Amino acid sequence: MNQPVSHEHKHDHHAHGCCGSSAAPALVQLSGKASSHAQFSRFRIEAMDCPTEQTLIQDKLGKLAGIEQLEFNLINRVLGVRHTLDGTAEIEQAIDSLGMKAEPLGAEDEGAASPPQVAKARWWPLALSGIAAVAAEIVHFAALAPEWAVAMLALAAILGCGLGTYKKGWIALKNRNLNINALMSIAVTGAVLIGQWPEAAMVMVLFTVAELIEARSLDRARNAIGGLMQLTPDMATVRQADGQWREVEVREVAIGALVRVRPGERIGLDGEVTSGQSSVDQAPITGESLPVEKAVGDKLFAGTINQAGALEFRVTAAAGQSTLARIIKAVEKAQGARAPTQRFVDRFSRIYTPVVFAIALAVAVIPPLFMAGAWFDWIYRALVLLVVACPCALVISTPVTIVSGLAAAARKGILIKGGVYLEGARQLDFLALDKTGTITHGKPVQTDAKVLEPLFEGRAQALAASLGERSDHPVSRAIAQFGKEQGLALSEVDDFAALAGRGVRGTIAGEVYHLGNHRLVEELGLCSPELETQLDALERQGKTVVLLLDRSGPLALFAVADTVKESSRQAIAELH
Repeated sequence: MNQPVSHEHKHDHHAHGCCGSSAAPALVQLSGKASSHAQFSRFRIEAMDCPTEQTLIQDKLGKLAGIEQLEFNLINRVLGVRHTLDGTAEIEQAIDSLGMKAEPLGAEDEGAASPPQVAKARWWPLALSGIAAVAAEIVHFAALAPEWAVAMLALAAILGCGLGTYKKGWIALKNRNLNINALMSIAVTGAVLIGQWPEAAMVMVLFTVAELIEARSLDRARNAIGGLMQLTPDMATVRQADGQWREVEVREVAIGALVRVRPGERIGLDGEVTSGQSSVDQAPITGESLPVEKAVGDKLFAGTINQAGALEFRVTAAAGQSTLARIIKAVEKAQGARAPTQRFVDRFSRIYTPVVFAIALAVAVIPPLFMAGAWFDWIYRALVLLVVACPCALVISTPVTIVSGLAAAARKGILIKGGVYLEGARQLDFLALDKTGTITHGKPVQTDAKVLEPLFEGRAQALAASLGERSDHPVSRAIAQFGKEQGLALSEVDDFAALAGRGVRGTIAGEVYHLGNHRLVEELGLCSPELETQLDALERQGKTVVLLLDRSGPLALFAVADTVKESSRQAIAELH
């Protein structure tokens, strides 16, 4: 049995796009009917991050009796196998024969399939190979040295960046799979055999560069998913059967468990509030720029941040089924969606490659056997045909073009989930935009102010700003910032207190003031039909309204909103 091949690249210049095999789906059904006693096993395969390996594994495991279904996750390099085998040894041996190592994952890893940490690529071998290839071209065309010197430079370039391609090509050929690695290996070898050393070196270097570019795209996707995974904490404070509270790993918390979250903590699971009031920053999940007030019966999302008060909630979804977990799975699935052009090129190369091989073989064999041709001449011509007809440029150009488009958009701040969506953009008739941070600034500012008590004309803004300055709530901070921009002198606030989910209270110059929301006004019994009308009018505009109050009643109202960027109108006009 072959020893596992490390693929030499350590995933430094290897990615899914340059692999010229068919883009097999993430879920592959190998048998028509699922067995009731089938089991599901998962494996981490560090060398599996591209459809080339996916196709090899699919073909190999498809020959094993008892394998019903394969589930590929190229981003996390995880393979799921539904089978009726007694154990996983046979599966591991089959994958091992392909030069890859399968590491079984237990049930405890089910909700923790975070993207693997990939070692950073060593760039200098490729750089030296590129220099050697260019030098071979220059020396050959300018006749600066003997041909053996050109051959040495080209050989150094090929060995410096092409050993991984040769090893993968050999594995593919052993398994009767004419993928891009096999094709590249034969084409470069053919160029060497007919003495085209500079061309052989340059083709291998360009192919490696293309894979390196693709790898960067995969790394970005992996990093994005890793960032999403970090939104949820590892531990949650869960109530035990004896009434005590104890920290438990999030993935071990059962549905229905009671969880406590303190101010400033991230919420680890989806749930429903059973006790307490607080404001929660839901921007990581919903994109809303302002915190949302939460009370008994309200829903909470994993990955959001509790801000003001302590909350207790009942878990409504396991860690692997939370809203955030489903978002992560959707992102992972999107990475596997290939653009129509890529799928066409893959299908084309899958048919084209064996046809070219067959024609080359015919050119090499038929004339000498039946037409009295010289063997060397016709074998030479067959190799020329292989080199010239190699569809490497076609196979390489499509993913590189798509990655370049994705990268260009990313530099402009536009993140596109994959090539299939980039190509589909040309068919758009309507476009829906998330306003927060896209059309708007993503930061609340004070937009309206109205004094309700004439005696406080000229004083209300300064009082509200003084109270807001002591708070860490975005709405209060927006009012405080507006006061500072107006150059108002802020007053000293004594006995300051934050009222969870309602506002703040403080004493200024011996007088108690409140700065709070609609709920606080209702609780203090200071609301009136006229005030209700004014609040409703502003809230219908999507603004958050707070009021300044003293013992006698409302003194002024202030509206805060996420404002539209100056450039948004022009940008939308240009989209048309």
